[in-house]
Amino acid sequence: MSFINKRNAWTDSQRRKWKEFFEEQKRLRSKIKEHGSDILESENFQSSQANVQHGNMTVHQHCINVTKLSLKLSRKLPFNFNERALVRGALLHDYFLYDWHKNDPANEHKNLHGFYHPGIALKNAERDFDLTDREREIIKKHMWPLTVVPPTCREAWVVTMADKYCSLMETLKLHKGHGPKPIKVKPKSHYIELR
Repeated sequence: MSFINKRNAWTDSQRRKWKEFFEEQKRLRSKIKEHGSDILESENFQSSQANVQHGNMTVHQHCINVTKLSLKLSRKLPFNFNERALVRGALLHDYFLYDWHKNDPANEHKNLHGFYHPGIALKNAERDFDLTDREREIIKKHMWPLTVVPPTCREAWVVTMADKYCSLMETLKLHKGHGPKPIKVKPKSHYIELR
């Protein structure tokens, strides 16, 4: 086989792998949008783009990465999963809505963030969305073993493992983000209605 033929064979193989990768990413985004479009479009979830999670990865992108990995893991495991609960719980697992690296007044437990943020995220998620018991379980127990009681449903175990993996990759800077984005605040009307 000549050098040119080897090169073309390699590029065909690489092209096929990239095509499969992008098709899989498209399928994952489609599933996330199907089950979590209300979460993705919510103002509070969008505000998480301004907060850093690990390294320079935002909380927003971290939650999406955990959701994608959770979906991929659930497809490889020989169990049935509630895909909707998996997606929604993964998107909301870090819905604590503050930058835990800073002295934010909303962060009452700065040095114990890992222990307290699942409860804060659950409280915020319950306030903003209608949650199922599985979704509550995912959010509440995703930090196991820091949350002493282990998860009791498959979906929570998958999100817990996906979160650990993504957090490690982000902390080691092997999975890089683009840093926090400034959030555009919608201007409020300054007109006063006179009667």
